[in-house]
Amino acid sequence: MSVQPKTWPFVEAAKLVERHRAGKCRNAQLIFSTGYGPSGLPHIGTFGEVARTTMVMHAFRQLSDVPIKLICFSDDMDGMRKIPDNIPNAERLSAYIDQPLTSVPDPFGTHASYGEHMNARLCHFLDQFGFEYEFYSATACYRSGLFNEMLMRVAQRYDAIMKIMLPTLGDERKQTYSPFLPISPTTGKILYVSMKHVDAVAGTITFEEEGRDVTIEVTNGTCKLQWKPDFGMRWAALGVDFEMYGKDHLVNGKIYSAICRVLGAEPPQQFNYELFLDKDGQKISKSKGNGLSLEEWLTYAPQESLSLYMYQSPSKAKRLHFDVIPKAVDEYMAYLRSYHATEDELARLDNPVWVIHGGDVPAYEDIGISFSLLLNLASACNPEDKGVLWGFISRMVKGVCAEDYPLLDRLTHYAVRYYHDVVKPAKHYRSVAEGRERDALDALAHMLEGELSGSVDAERLQEAIYAIGREYYGKEQMREWFACMYETLLGASQGPRMGSFIALYGTQETLQLIHEACARV
Repeated sequence: MSVQPKTWPFVEAAKLVERHRAGKCRNAQLIFSTGYGPSGLPHIGTFGEVARTTMVMHAFRQLSDVPIKLICFSDDMDGMRKIPDNIPNAERLSAYIDQPLTSVPDPFGTHASYGEHMNARLCHFLDQFGFEYEFYSATACYRSGLFNEMLMRVAQRYDAIMKIMLPTLGDERKQTYSPFLPISPTTGKILYVSMKHVDAVAGTITFEEEGRDVTIEVTNGTCKLQWKPDFGMRWAALGVDFEMYGKDHLVNGKIYSAICRVLGAEPPQQFNYELFLDKDGQKISKSKGNGLSLEEWLTYAPQESLSLYMYQSPSKAKRLHFDVIPKAVDEYMAYLRSYHATEDELARLDNPVWVIHGGDVPAYEDIGISFSLLLNLASACNPEDKGVLWGFISRMVKGVCAEDYPLLDRLTHYAVRYYHDVVKPAKHYRSVAEGRERDALDALAHMLEGELSGSVDAERLQEAIYAIGREYYGKEQMREWFACMYETLLGASQGPRMGSFIALYGTQETLQLIHEACARV
C-alpha cells in the first residue's frame, strides 16, 4: 500500500515489516508472544494482552505475507508462593509451597498437577474467544531441552548477566543473588541461594543446601532462571519478534533486552500498555476486588465491545467499571456503521472494527437503536425478559424481528440484564419542581396528547422537545431541560436522545411517565 493506516496496530505491524526486512528475525515465522502466570485464573488483563497482540497480527497480515504465529507462554515452573484462596482440598497443598506449579498436585482432581490444571483453564479461556495460538509450557521447555542451549550460554556468560542484574538489586539481595534457581534434589523446592561455583564448560552449578555442597546441571529442567533473566532467555531461545506487556514491566523491559543481547539474540519489538483503574481512579487490585471482571463485562455486553475497549488508547490509563460498558457497545456499533458507510480501503483499515475482526467484519444492522436507548427503554418499562423490548421495537419498526437482527437481539438480552443488575439498584427519581419545570413537562404532555399522539417519527419528536426547551429554558439552559426529563421520567442522571426514546417507548407510555412524575411527592 502506498499510504499506510495510522492506527497503533498498523504502526506496530509496519515496524515488524521493517524488522524482517532488516534481517533481525531468526525464524522462518515471525514470532509473537504473550506470557501467563498460572498461579491464578486468566482474567480481563489476560484477554486484553492476547486481544491486542492479535490485532497487531491482523495488521501485519495485511502488510506482509511472511508467516506468523502467536505463542502463549505459561510460566508454570514458577514456585507456589502461597495457597490460592477458594480452592478445594487446600490443606493438601501446604507441603508443596515453593515447589514448581507443575509439581503441585491438582486440588481439583482433573489433571496431573495444579499447573497443568491452570494451563487447561487458560487454553479453554483463549479458545472460547477464537484466538489462534500455540501453547508453550515453561516446564516442558525446560525439561525437553528446548532451553538447553541458552541455559548453557547463561552459564558461560554468567558474569555479564550479573553485571546487568546487580545494579538493580538492594544491598542484601546482592549478597545471595544468582540468575539460576536450582530445584532441590531432595525437597523438590525452588531454592533462592547463591552460587558457590558455576562451571561454564560442564554446564553445572554448585550451591549449598542444608550444610553440604550440591552440584547439578543447569539443563533439562533441574533448575530454572529468576524471572528477569528468564524473560530475556525465553526471548533468545524462542526467537521472539514481538511482545507487549503492562506498564509494571516497563522499567524491566530494558533488563530483559540486555540479557537477550548478552545471550546473542536480538530482543523483540516491545509495546507496553497502561493498567486499568477503578471508577475512583485507583489501581485495580484482585485482593481489593475494585475492578470489573471479564465475566461481568461479558454478562452485560458482547465480546466485540470489550475488544474495542482494549483497542482504544492502550497506552493511557483507563477506568474499568460498569458505566463504561454502554458507551463501549454504542461506540462499537458506530464504528461498524461507519465501516460499511465507506468504500475507501484506507478508511476501512483505520477503523478499529477491521483489526478487531481481522478484516472479516460482520454486517451492520441499520435500525437506528443504540444500546443506551435499549437501556433507557428497559429503565422505563422494567422488563423481565427481552421479549418486552422486542414488543416496543417491532411497533416502532414494522416487520422487524429477532431472527433478522441477531446482534440487536443479543443487545436486548444484555440490556435487560444490565438494567436489573446495575441500573435498577441505583435508580433514583426526583420530584418535579414547581414553575418552569412543571410547565415544560405539561407542554410536552400536551403535544404528546395532541399533534404528536402516536408518532414514531424520532426527528419530529426531537424538534418538538427542543422547541419546548427553548421556550421554557432558553438556548443557554437546554442542558437543564434534558436533565429534568432524565431525572424525573427515567430516574437517571443521563439519558438517551429523547425523540428516539419516545418513538421507541411510545407517546402514550411517555405520557404515563409524565403524569407519574408530576404526581410524585
